[in-house]
Amino acid sequence: MTPQWVRDLDLTPIPHKTYFSTLREWREEFIYFLMVDRFHDDEPRTPTLRPDRSGGVPTPDDFYGGTLRGITSQLDYIAGLGCTTIWLSPVFENNAGAYHGYNINNYLAVDPHFGTKQDLLDLVQAAHDRNPPIRVVLDVVINHSGDNWFYADGGEKLYSNDQRYEFGGWRRPDRPIPLDLRDPHLYHRQGSISSQSGWDTYPELQHGDVTVLKDYANDDDDHGSTVINALIKAHCYWIREADVDGFRVDAVKHMGELASSRFSSGVREYAYSLGKRGFFLFGEAASPSDDLYDRYIGPNTSASDNQTVYFGLDSLLDFRLAEGQGVGREALRDVILGQAWPAALFDRLERQRLRALNRGELGRYLVTFIDNHDSFWQPNGRISHGATDEQVIGAIGYLLCALGTPCIYYGTEQGFEGHGGDNQMREAMFDKAQPGVNLLNTDCRIYRGIAAIAAVMRSTPPLRFGRMYFRPISGDGMSFGLPYGFAYTLAFSRILYGREVLVAYNVSDSPRSDAIVVDASLHAAAGDTMSYLVGAPGSLPVQTTPDGQTRFVRPNLAPHQFVVLQ
Repeated sequence: MTPQWVRDLDLTPIPHKTYFSTLREWREEFIYFLMVDRFHDDEPRTPTLRPDRSGGVPTPDDFYGGTLRGITSQLDYIAGLGCTTIWLSPVFENNAGAYHGYNINNYLAVDPHFGTKQDLLDLVQAAHDRNPPIRVVLDVVINHSGDNWFYADGGEKLYSNDQRYEFGGWRRPDRPIPLDLRDPHLYHRQGSISSQSGWDTYPELQHGDVTVLKDYANDDDDHGSTVINALIKAHCYWIREADVDGFRVDAVKHMGELASSRFSSGVREYAYSLGKRGFFLFGEAASPSDDLYDRYIGPNTSASDNQTVYFGLDSLLDFRLAEGQGVGREALRDVILGQAWPAALFDRLERQRLRALNRGELGRYLVTFIDNHDSFWQPNGRISHGATDEQVIGAIGYLLCALGTPCIYYGTEQGFEGHGGDNQMREAMFDKAQPGVNLLNTDCRIYRGIAAIAAVMRSTPPLRFGRMYFRPISGDGMSFGLPYGFAYTLAFSRILYGREVLVAYNVSDSPRSDAIVVDASLHAAAGDTMSYLVGAPGSLPVQTTPDGQTRFVRPNLAPHQFVVLQ
């Protein structure tokens, strides 16, 4: 029977069960983020194998039919791409039509549209049983509940100077679950965030509802403790039952500092008590602000005063890299597409460098991505909308080889081009009107290109642990400098204990053969070469400038070609 109250939860370890743990660090992972409802259904399906990209299947703004068993049946596809972690969109029971999972009414049950609790357990076990094992991360929503109650007059309210509105009533007599949350005092009741600035302005960002989703009163008081303790235990229940490996924490910038700290620390301690080391907690701050990130990563200072608060998160989604922050700090996609100067990426690395004593350790703190399921930050839609196959491969290749934990959004590997609104970027990978057919095409050029780079990352330690340095280039092999403009070779090295791996991408629409600086101390020997790991057969000679001061290689790159050498 599904538990109804927090007191019904058994959080003692399951007898004789060995919980999953691995020594693999999270910066070594390649995360595959999928929408459960849109990835695959229960039907046996196979793709038409071909090199061309596919258009995702348009869907109604409602549940379409993807299931947990559908994911389990396609683990070979995810592993074949090189992914080692699956991030599931929220799987708990949702209100009507909320196929995306962020409108939760029951934290203690799997949404029946997706399957059963046992289906989730089976998926995690099947993922863990692979060689190498695949980790599974759940998307969790603890800043707000679903639209489970209404205001007194039945209408929507807007935030206004922290005014509290009268509670109206519950939309269902048996929700939300756990029933401990059926107390009006556990919600701020201050209406929806009312302006664009309110999404980033205290106290509105922490006290306002996220549209119709009702904000928890997770403050530092008795009611806040009741809320956060209930949510900690509800989510520990799923660690116990399903043996999941981490949580992506939704909307963390809207939570109180202490609530984030208590939830993250409580969950991590519980995972440790089960023998699960390295339980991963990464947050969605939905902002490109480095100043905001600095408050969340490590023992940083809270937003509201000089008190030091440990938020407890291991990492944040790097919206700074994906979304950009205005002129001079453009997004990665703009650079890859030749629409912005590369100085944005140089600045990004420098901002990261300020957070750590060692360049190689920076990769622990951010989950990097190029597109995802939300339209508010990407008005042009998915990266593939307006990009060639080679540019998409270059974008994901950059994530795989640069600092951070790389994450790919499902369908990007097939060239899905969704744009417009949220639902348009959440295409299905199967068509209910075509039995037996899906779009999980392993012969797609983009899929194969990404898989090749991921395999090299997996087998090449500097790409997972090494320090990162952007490299100067030269046209004449004598005068070197960091690139600028819109046509150049973007190059960086990852260096780990005497071993250099060079990554290069031709941003331009024309072939290029720029000379690229390499570490002179590591390539001092006469006749030294660097071999291609990705992009071409053979090797390149390491050359020396006429003054004998600089060592370089000169790859011949096709338009938008991505290569890796060591």
